[in-house]
Amino acid sequence: MISNFFSKSKPINYIVVSVMLLLVFVLTKFKFLPKHFDVMIFTKQTGLFLTCLLSIFVFDFLVSRNSLTKKNSYNIVLFVLFIAILPQVLLNTNALFANLFILLALRRLISLRSKKDIKKKLFDASFWISLATLLYFWASVFFILVFAALLVYAITDLKNYIIPIVGIATVAVISISYLTVMNEDIVNYASQLIDFSLDFSVLNSKQIIIGSTLLLSFGLWSLFYYIKNIKSQMKSYRPSFSLVLIAALLGLLIIGFAPSKNGSEFIFLFAPLSIIITNYLEVISEKWFRETILWVFILTPVAILLL
Repeated sequence: MISNFFSKSKPINYIVVSVMLLLVFVLTKFKFLPKHFDVMIFTKQTGLFLTCLLSIFVFDFLVSRNSLTKKNSYNIVLFVLFIAILPQVLLNTNALFANLFILLALRRLISLRSKKDIKKKLFDASFWISLATLLYFWASVFFILVFAALLVYAITDLKNYIIPIVGIATVAVISISYLTVMNEDIVNYASQLIDFSLDFSVLNSKQIIIGSTLLLSFGLWSLFYYIKNIKSQMKSYRPSFSLVLIAALLGLLIIGFAPSKNGSEFIFLFAPLSIIITNYLEVISEKWFRETILWVFILTPVAILLL
C-alpha cells in the first residue's frame, strides 16, 4: 500500500521520490524541448533537475527539523506529485531557482523558534528572498513572511527589524554594481523586472484547470484540519505552523498577480500546501481513505495525459 510505504521516513523513500521526480522531469522535457539535443542542452537540463532535487531535500530538511509533520515522507511525495500534476512549473527556470531560494529563506525563518542567531537568520532569509526577487519579481511578497516571523515569534528588539533591510540593500548593491560593470541600463532592467497581470484566461486549459482545482480543493479541505491542528500543538511550535499558513496565502497571492500565468507560478504554493495536506493525511484514521487520496494524486497526471 502506498500510504504504508511512505508512512515512515526511510532512505528507500528518498530514492523512490528522486526516481519519480526524474521520470516527471524527463517526460515533461521530452514533450517540450526542441527535437535537436546537444551537450549544452543536456548540461542545462541536468542542472535544472539537480535544482529541483535540491529543492525537495531542502524542503524535507526544514519540515523534519522543525517537526512540521510527523516522521513520514508524505510531504516530499506530495511535492513531487504536485509537480507531476502541473508540470508547467518545470518549464520556468527562473521560478525553479526562485522557489529554491524561498525554501532556503523559509528554513531560516522557521528556525527562529530557537531564538538563537536571530540577526544572522533574518539577514540570510532577506538575502535569499532578495535573490529570488531578482529572478521572479513577485517572490518579493515573501518579505511579508520575514516581518510576520518577527511578530509570531514575539521578537521585539527594534534592531532586528532593520536587519531585513540590510539584507535587501546588500543584494541591491551587488546587483547594481554588476549591472554597472556590465554596462547595463539599470532603469530598464528594473522596469522589465516589475510586471503583473490579472488576466486568468491564459490558464484556460484542461490540464491546468483540472490540476489547480484538485490542489486547491484538497488544500482548502485540509486547511480546516490544519488550523485545528495548530491549536493542539505545543505553544512553542504554533508560530512555525502559522508561518506555513502565511506562506500558503502568499503563494496564492503570487498566482493572482504573476505576469505570465502559464502554471509555473503554482510552484511557490507547493511547499506549504504539501505540509498542510500532509497534516491532514496524518489525522485520517481510515487507512483506505488515506490510500484513496494518494492514488488520486498519483492517477491525476496520467488521466490528464489521456485527455
